[in-house]
Amino acid sequence: MSLSTSVTAGLAAATVVGAGLVGFGVYQAVDNGKPPKNEATLVVGTSSVRAEPTCYNGGKAISDAELAKCAQQASKDSEQKKLTSLDVRASDRVGVGVPKDLADKGWYAFTGSGQNRAPIITDASGRTYSGSVSASGLMTSDETTMVTVAAVDKDTNEYYAVWFFNMNNQKS
Repeated sequence: MSLSTSVTAGLAAATVVGAGLVGFGVYQAVDNGKPPKNEATLVVGTSSVRAEPTCYNGGKAISDAELAKCAQQASKDSEQKKLTSLDVRASDRVGVGVPKDLADKGWYAFTGSGQNRAPIITDASGRTYSGSVSASGLMTSDETTMVTVAAVDKDTNEYYAVWFFNMNNQKS
């Protein structure tokens, strides 16, 4: 018995994110016929969401001006509750996954901004999943905590994709 290409691709994508998401990956493969492209995944507890990059230039490096524009748009989208989001409690664990081709260049993920940044993963290369970290150290005191994920070539420091998510902070 052999699996169809779409089911096999869906299972492979789900394995990247973690065993807890296999069912979700099979659903995606059956529902879409193929795994999503260039989507990052935010995992909070046992829930996950996917989003396409806010900043992407067809696989080419993104200019500094375009990065600044994307960050401004993400900030507006966050305020207007337009970013892909999940509820989070301090007792949850948080992880992030990125597509393999972008993970091979290098990537990082963090919450907050400026000096209030909390890393989810730094200087990752080749790894497609951050692993899970405690949400209590990532959450801001605001109503929402923005998550930034960026694919960056570690050798040239060029950005290839940036995703933004919101975590809706819930009281435990």
